[in-house]
Amino acid sequence: MSEHLATQTGFKKYYHLMRPHTLTASFVPVLVGTAAAKVFGDIRLDLLIVMLIACLLIQAATNMFNEYFDYKRGLDDHTSVGIGGAIVRNGMSPKSVYNLAVAFYIIAAILGLYICWQSSWLILLVGIICMAVGYFYTGGPVPISWTPFGEIFAGFFMGFVIIMITFYIHTGHLSVYPAVLSIPVSINIGMINMANNIRDRVKDKISGRKTFVILVGKNIAIITIAILYALSFIIILYVTFTKDYGSLFLLIVFLSANLPIKAVRRFFKGDKPIELMPAMKVTGQFNTVFGFLLAIGIYLSAITGI
Repeated sequence: MSEHLATQTGFKKYYHLMRPHTLTASFVPVLVGTAAAKVFGDIRLDLLIVMLIACLLIQAATNMFNEYFDYKRGLDDHTSVGIGGAIVRNGMSPKSVYNLAVAFYIIAAILGLYICWQSSWLILLVGIICMAVGYFYTGGPVPISWTPFGEIFAGFFMGFVIIMITFYIHTGHLSVYPAVLSIPVSINIGMINMANNIRDRVKDKISGRKTFVILVGKNIAIITIAILYALSFIIILYVTFTKDYGSLFLLIVFLSANLPIKAVRRFFKGDKPIELMPAMKVTGQFNTVFGFLLAIGIYLSAITGI
């Protein structure tokens, strides 16, 4: 039996419920936002840690809401790949999955109050909006994930918004610098969602979803991924050679350039959901490696002034 369809018990079923391969979308923006803040001054370790935990909890809770609502709508069964499988394979009740997601949201909200207390209460409003988007991504009468805008919402809120919040809580102001650097991160996060929609396009179409992938087809979706990945590197090149904040250290991200090439090739090669899982895995790996390298490059630029 494939590892993607195996039944999990004990701690493993909770681990898989959080869909750990997607959690890279939560901590990469925090690291990039913090590194960008270092360019402008000192950063606070406590705010970094609290922000990381809060974002991880929100992302994990969003995945649980996804699990719950997709099950309720009859989209998931024991043959579904890419899901946590907590309900359809591991015996957890839908209510327990939903309640665990709510509990994660509550803890994240409490951590958010600490962040607001240490920075600005305006963060509270932004945080509420982010949590609402996480819930309505698969919840509500018209889930965001059922529209062509899922990738945009995911990239914007998990990339741009989180980077800007993280930058702000350290510096007390906003800047064009982290905003520009957030573009490739937002793209890479959105492409994780695009990869998911490529894998699930057949079942999604039957269910009535109108995702971007369904509207344009698999091949155009893959070409879109390739173009946007290229744009991520072009933006880094642009920032590298700008007058005020350019740094050759940013070019370190090109060490990850083999991963998007590998992902695109695997997407073209595979067709069935189980065949596309390796490609999906690479999109998550690319987001992680690219994000870490970008954060390192920004940080080295900050501490060396080069």
